Amino acid sequence: MSARVRATWMAPHVAVNGAIAALLVFTLATTCTPVRASIAPSDVNPPARSASPDDDELKEVVIVAPEPRYVAPTRRDRIGRIWAPVMINGRGPFRLVLDTGASNSAIIGPVADALGIDLHNAPHVLLRGVTGKAVVPLVQAQTLTVGDLELTKVKLPIVIDALGGAQGVLGTEGFEDKRVLIDFGNDLIVIRHSRMDRAAPDMEVVPFRREKGLLVVDALVGGVRTRAIIDTGGQASIGNNALRDKLIGRRRREEATRDVIIGATDDEQAGEGYTAPEIALNDIRVQGAHITFGDMSIFEHWGMVSQPAILLGMDTLGLLDTLIIDYRRHELQIRLAQKSRS
Repeated sequence: MSARVRATWMAPHVAVNGAIAALLVFTLATTCTPVRASIAPSDVNPPARSASPDDDELKEVVIVAPEPRYVAPTRRDRIGRIWAPVMINGRGPFRLVLDTGASNSAIIGPVADALGIDLHNAPHVLLRGVTGKAVVPLVQAQTLTVGDLELTKVKLPIVIDALGGAQGVLGTEGFEDKRVLIDFGNDLIVIRHSRMDRAAPDMEVVPFRREKGLLVVDALVGGVRTRAIIDTGGQASIGNNALRDKLIGRRRREEATRDVIIGATDDEQAGEGYTAPEIALNDIRVQGAHITFGDMSIFEHWGMVSQPAILLGMDTLGLLDTLIIDYRRHELQIRLAQKSRS
């Protein structure tokens, strides 16, 4: 049995006078494997709200500041992520996927065209993906606005495809003092300044730390201590080989699926897929997730090769009812879906 997994983690660098100099770190994680995760104590089916972009009926996403700036229709994309309507140079809104695995934003070429940005004379960056690298244009937007987030002179790599019908990726640049509420049940995103609000009584709290711009939490995967990266831009979960090797003694190699990882540059790399043992984030338990294992180049870039690490994508996060990311409090505030609390 085999599966193809689409993944585009990127780390761009800019060429300056023939040398490669670090400009920013950008990681976009997107996969296209079936949703196979459930949250204990009871099974939770993938929500029917993950509608195709071809559906006529639209949900509303409200991006708010102290007073709402605008309301724009949105819906889940084809791989279960929620679009956020983002204004660029006062135009839009454009549908960008909020990606906690991306430290900076990016757009696709047609968005640059709509903004009247000339790509022919743009400088270029080297994108290092999961399985390869590619040189792409780098453009600058004068303003990028979404909710309380207002950025000026934003550098935006041009990605070939944000996948799922999105027009780009909204990274976490400028989120240091923000509070992001993602209501999966209503396809709602609210971005505002953090007021250090405590979690509601019906919410679970999971502390996180920032590492290389990523949201990292301590997890137990089958009892193995693991660095887990919260990745709202990815559909499925990918672990490194250090985690696989810790778990492999409990599994037969014949049980693995032969997964193919397709990187941002369309290069491919083989991986091994297994049904994961229980994943524990404090008091939250995730059961039945599918993990593709492989020492992807992005793990090496992050320095996460020798110790167990995993990217947790929307196959897990999308089963929640509400996810609040409070960057000032350094904590996730999570409300489980009703079925998982019964």
